Amino acid sequence: MIKHEGLKEEFKYVTNPDEQEHIGGLFASGDMLMQEIAYNLITGQNDQVGILVKQALDEDYTANIVLDDGLIAGMAIVGVKFRDNIIFVPEVLISARAMKAGMEHIEPILSASGVKPIGTVIMGTVKGDLHDIGKNLCIMMLRGGGFSVHDLGVDTKPDDFIDAVMEHDAAIVGMSALLTTTMPNMGTTIEAFEDAGMREEVKIMVGGAPVTQEFADEMGADAYGANAVDCVQKAKDLSAAK
Repeated sequence: MIKHEGLKEEFKYVTNPDEQEHIGGLFASGDMLMQEIAYNLITGQNDQVGILVKQALDEDYTANIVLDDGLIAGMAIVGVKFRDNIIFVPEVLISARAMKAGMEHIEPILSASGVKPIGTVIMGTVKGDLHDIGKNLCIMMLRGGGFSVHDLGVDTKPDDFIDAVMEHDAAIVGMSALLTTTMPNMGTTIEAFEDAGMREEVKIMVGGAPVTQEFADEMGADAYGANAVDCVQKAKDLSAAK
């Protein structure tokens, strides 16, 4: 239930019924402090996000509640707005800075709790593609969702994915492409895992603006993430299936 008036206006940009249900569920508690954190994150008020997160922790909200109901819920709307070209790279970077301000208070608590990560994910933009904003947004959400993530950056060769999986004993690989001309390199990377005899050991998810479920199926991927929120959910589903 969204009570915060500013957040109500932001939520209007979430028009897909499934996303309305999913993201709306993140605000189900109706907690005004969490909604205030989410709204300030969406609007890029990094100082205010830091202040509100510290206030919530001082008021005995758990780190996980602040992370899930405040920071991640806000970034979910940022992800949808970015994908739908309502906002662009500068606005995403400002919101990312605001999330970082909140995470500075959250991360020490999570680290001290000794909670083991859900799983390990290797993320990279495929060979020939230098775009990384969407990938970086997914990485931020995955880390907030409890995953250990190793970022290979952009222009990532198939062998780099394979080497990273072996080095970090990762069970999930996430590949991003923002150009139709580089999308086939997702298939090339999947074939490289097959040739290396590692395909059965690794779950592969793909995403990016031009990528579709149909393309993911054609390439032989295990999952397709339509946005950063979906990316986290698909990673959790893949981890549970291992």
